[in-house]
Amino acid sequence: MPLKISNRVNQIKPAATIAVSMKAAELRAAGRDIISLGFGEPDFDTPDHIKQAAMQAIREGETKYPPVDGTAALKQAIIRKLRDDNRLAFEPGQIIVSNGAKQALFNLLTAVLNEDHEVIVPAPYWVSYPDMVKLAGGQPVMLATDAESGFKITPRQLEASLTDNTRLLIVNSPSNPTGQVYGMEEYRALGAVLAEHPKVLVVCDDIYEHIYWGDEPFATFLNACPDLIERTVVINGVSKAYAMTGWRIGYAAGPEPLIRAMRKVQSQVTSGACSISQAAAAAALDGPQECVREMRDEFKRRYEYLVPALNAIEGVECPGCDGAFYAFPSFEAVIERLPGVRDDVELAAWFLEHAGVAMVPGTAFGAPGRLRLSFATSMENLQDCVQRIESALRTALDGQAPIS
Repeated sequence: MPLKISNRVNQIKPAATIAVSMKAAELRAAGRDIISLGFGEPDFDTPDHIKQAAMQAIREGETKYPPVDGTAALKQAIIRKLRDDNRLAFEPGQIIVSNGAKQALFNLLTAVLNEDHEVIVPAPYWVSYPDMVKLAGGQPVMLATDAESGFKITPRQLEASLTDNTRLLIVNSPSNPTGQVYGMEEYRALGAVLAEHPKVLVVCDDIYEHIYWGDEPFATFLNACPDLIERTVVINGVSKAYAMTGWRIGYAAGPEPLIRAMRKVQSQVTSGACSISQAAAAAALDGPQECVREMRDEFKRRYEYLVPALNAIEGVECPGCDGAFYAFPSFEAVIERLPGVRDDVELAAWFLEHAGVAMVPGTAFGAPGRLRLSFATSMENLQDCVQRIESALRTALDGQAPIS
């Protein structure tokens, strides 16, 4: 008798970013010259003082089961971080530490969603948002944005999307994949709409907070809308800012009843996050922050090269942004002219085959016609990739009329 998989799992897809990176790794293992711009992972090593804290924790025997919701030391470090960086006041009972920010978000979705609940997901979105909503039993409702709107939803859009079943709005700023950032006034305008809908919760995914180079100070949703603190959850972690992706530490701060429900979910799934990683994360948050600024400055330097370089390629339109480490250019004009390529999924496969460059199709983010390029790699790799993309297109389109 064939094995049967649950309907809930059958309706979701593997994460496209991971799939692209795995495919690139397979081709490299087979001897192909492949550069991957697919994975959202800093290419820097974890700073030494953080690694030293982990080794000290091992030497001191911090190797037992930790509390489900996080060690006291890390929770206090998170409270200080939220106070000093974000001007937000939380107590230990309002904090939970998880195995990455992804688990913190999934805990929340599982804790609050019933099968008739809808979750507003602005598009382009991080690839996991819609499928995580489905796994938690809810229904994702995508709100499309475009370059003209700065890839940000408007109050009118939000108002029109809300129904009696709306349970949650997800906001990600700086955004993966667009790098766009909501400002105080934009948050206030959305908050004014939400104030009239008291059943709707807000989750603000700030994981790229420190990879930001905008002119205005970074703002999280609660800075603009403090009156909504009783129904807002802030998600963050150490993976991106401190080059600690493999340490798997994320956290959430929010109303104590919600955090208590999330703790209940986590207690039955993974229990507490790795005790050694928690010691390292506390050192990251409490320690010197120059390493964060240095990595941010290098990401900005790469951004300032890559966006103009992509825009110089005929048929490519790449908007600027204020944060994260992704370029999200439109290749629609290229797709229209490239023989045998009908959409961005086929274009990504074409570049992998003909240019040896791995990129993630925009369709995975709810934005067909675009590709996401991570510039969390060396400048040399980025320059090589641009040359490969340009050369492959020039060869394929040689003799055709210029792309308009």
